[in-house]
Amino acid sequence: MRAVFITRRGGPEVLEVREVPDPVPGPGQVRIDVRAAGLNFADVMARMGLYPDAPKIPAVVGFEVAGEVDAVGAGVTAPAPGARVLAGVRFGGHAGKVVVPADHAIPMPVEMTFEQGAALSVNYLTAYHSLFRIGRLSRGQAVLVHRAAGGVGIAALQLCRTVPGVTVFGTASAAKHAVLREEGCQHPIDYRNRDYEAEVRQLTGGRGVDLVLDALGGADWKKGYRLLRPGGMLVTYGFANLATGPRRSLLVAARQLLSVPRFSPITLMEDNRGVAGVNLGHLWDEPEMLKAHLEALLGLFREGKIRPRVDSTFRFEEAGRAHQRLQGRESVGKVLLVP
Repeated sequence: MRAVFITRRGGPEVLEVREVPDPVPGPGQVRIDVRAAGLNFADVMARMGLYPDAPKIPAVVGFEVAGEVDAVGAGVTAPAPGARVLAGVRFGGHAGKVVVPADHAIPMPVEMTFEQGAALSVNYLTAYHSLFRIGRLSRGQAVLVHRAAGGVGIAALQLCRTVPGVTVFGTASAAKHAVLREEGCQHPIDYRNRDYEAEVRQLTGGRGVDLVLDALGGADWKKGYRLLRPGGMLVTYGFANLATGPRRSLLVAARQLLSVPRFSPITLMEDNRGVAGVNLGHLWDEPEMLKAHLEALLGLFREGKIRPRVDSTFRFEEAGRAHQRLQGRESVGKVLLVP
């Protein structure tokens, strides 16, 4: 099979397609013939050497795939060969074939495309977990979503639409505002030309919001915390501000890390606010929780309430271009790799 390798730390040029032996499913495992794989910002960070959980280089990353089961290990009765499935993986997804535990391969609805399946697992699970498990989103609340035109951002906007009366503020460049409104964001904010903190305060009459979803990090975490109403929650799930160029910059990293706020339990208690973190990669050992989330998401898909928005697909040989599009904040929705 073919796989996209990170050959060394650096820019998109370090990605290389290599031929490697097909993996063999062991007892209780299935092998998936990958038709589409998701690209996430964590993959970009891993290429740059900024993702601490990344496997040792040379490495194949990728957290989500969709395809057909083409082989099963001993003791597996379902899913059977030929089944259309999606799956989350702990790296290794940017390959022609992947092996996963049989119960991690989730049957796809018949109306779901492979591209939609590959766009669902990481982004929608992150958004769902952040909004409903951590944020306890409820009727009539206000939510600020950063990077609202990205994969997690679009997922969050669609999921917010499923709760009556939720008001959504979303940061994105002006060119993406029409899409944000289409996806349910009532108040798109051009973060490049406006102070989003001041804008949210003005639009809410100074009250702020109940929930902030922040994948930016650094000083933006301070702003998000200041925008919280009593009982509000800042949910952090990334640190995109570390990756300002194609390659790692120790100076940028140092500045961003120095700007990270320090939250004291005493301060949280006095402010009646909360701060939580989400790292989906550290939840793979909670399969029952993730499976329940995924079943809820697939139910919403069948009902037509959510639809993964695919920005673009790139062949494995074009993986560098895919990384550039995602890192350059050009995408609206999900960027995919196809073997």
